[in-house]
Amino acid sequence: MAPDKLVSMTSPSVSPADARARLLELIKELAVVRGKVTLSSGAEADYYIDLRRITLHHEASKLVGQVMLNMIDDAGISFECAGGLTMGADPVGTAVMHAAADAGRPVDAFVVRKAQKSYGMGRQVEGPSVVGRNVLVLEDTSTTGGSALTAVEGVRNAGGNVVAVAVIVDRDTGAKEKIEAETGVPYLFAFGKDELGLD
Repeated sequence: MAPDKLVSMTSPSVSPADARARLLELIKELAVVRGKVTLSSGAEADYYIDLRRITLHHEASKLVGQVMLNMIDDAGISFECAGGLTMGADPVGTAVMHAAADAGRPVDAFVVRKAQKSYGMGRQVEGPSVVGRNVLVLEDTSTTGGSALTAVEGVRNAGGNVVAVAVIVDRDTGAKEKIEAETGVPYLFAFGKDELGLD
């Protein structure tokens, strides 16, 4: 891609539709790996969606922030902090924070550890305080919902008000239903596996 096209695709002025279309193109090109794999849940699949190839990519990461922020705004959800369980959610939270900053909005990012630290300040949620704040829990993708549920529990224990869970790609394996049932908050996703040609 020519440098001038890279600048235009990642500038804040790119339309939501163009940002979404380009991100989908990059996910299909870079993140979908075909072949038998064992997922973190222990389940087997015929493909793997490696979204770290997207969330840590020089062009795609900015698009992730724009697309996720647009999706949350379209859903009418207001939030002050964004993050999730380390490490899949870390670059997603950072991308949303930067996209919000580009739009002139103060959104903090945070990281949820798998377990509370037994040393230092003993925190499970790292970063600016989430106490009393509306929090968006993020994940790159979800199969069983386990990572997002751990993050929601950690944020609630830290005093945050979880308003939604959002992922880049939904694998259509029941995570949405499980998360909504167990947390009582909406589960949103930017792309379904059908859009990736995985149906």
